[in-house]
Amino acid sequence: MSASLTPEERSHGAAVAALIRAEIAGAGGWLSFERFMELALYAPGLGYYSAGSVKLGPGGDFVTAPEVSELFGRCVARQCCEVLGATGGGILELGAGTGALAATILRELDARAALPERYAILEVSADLAERQRARLAGLPAHVRERLLWLERLPQERLRGVILANEVADALPCRRFTLRGNAVRELGVALGPDGALASAEAAADAPLAAACAAMLGTPPRGFPEGYTSEVNLRLGPWIASLGECLGRGILLLFDYGLPRSHYYHPQRVSGTLRCHFRQRAHDDPFINLGLQDITAWVDFTRVAEAGADAGLELAGFATQAAFLAALGLDTLVAEAADAPTRARLAGEARRLVMPEEMGEAFKVMALARGSEAPLAGFTLQDLRRQL
Repeated sequence: MSASLTPEERSHGAAVAALIRAEIAGAGGWLSFERFMELALYAPGLGYYSAGSVKLGPGGDFVTAPEVSELFGRCVARQCCEVLGATGGGILELGAGTGALAATILRELDARAALPERYAILEVSADLAERQRARLAGLPAHVRERLLWLERLPQERLRGVILANEVADALPCRRFTLRGNAVRELGVALGPDGALASAEAAADAPLAAACAAMLGTPPRGFPEGYTSEVNLRLGPWIASLGECLGRGILLLFDYGLPRSHYYHPQRVSGTLRCHFRQRAHDDPFINLGLQDITAWVDFTRVAEAGADAGLELAGFATQAAFLAALGLDTLVAEAADAPTRARLAGEARRLVMPEEMGEAFKVMALARGSEAPLAGFTLQDLRRQL
């Protein structure tokens, strides 16, 4: 556990560790990393996204694009405006964080006289939902009346837009390593001192089949000890969203890669990362319940899941290209004065520069029954890489 933790944080981390140790014991001494990640992030009252803490923004553990600049949300709003003009209906945002994206989109659409019929937020964290309500309370009354918080996906089919900004990376994933050209699953067990530690086990049929599809049978060209992740929950997740989408688009923003780039022999240790107080590291067994745990997104798997759900792959581009196509530079140039333009220019650089968020973050559109123009994908088409 980190030495900089408060007594309350240490107590919380100890409670999460006790829960995980109990699960390991109940499972016979070994737990899949997927289940460990699920408990660390989502265990009721204890997991990172279930317990109260400051997670997002300058005072939290990481900063997302909507907190970097309102320019991000204004560009996303332009894309939503195009789709809503063709489909009508509303917007459903999954995991709305601090509410920054919702606030910016709603203000922009209000200014364009293009408000959605409703703006629904599906949030699993009660703490974040309260932060969202507090932030969005400052919106005009005629805008606030369109807001709705949900605890589960709606039963009726949605017309309009589903937004998922940095949601897929937090879905619990499985980990594996290669030993003698055989796939071994990486899970969690207790070390001699009782601490949580990585431990191998035979790969079960679903993991073995997924790795065979990705790496070949046997894996060829990969070094001994090659380690990575696979997210078998992406398919069911996209399927559930596809069931929810009647007509419109699902717009996903996340850091990730096409499969051939993700599972490259030189990417020997995978993409698993933890975020704690604005620092990234690769040890998921510390700061339990207090840090985020993520893995990059295999966008090929997302596209395949979309096809299985009857959704059309309508666009795939880098965040930089998407924002540029939606007039990012124009929004900066339109600023009222030179100091504001300078500030916005700096924020825009964070959003689009390759060494910042511009290249690592991708945007994917999955559509059903919508012929709406998607201006965000007019400058770049990376679908052929999938």
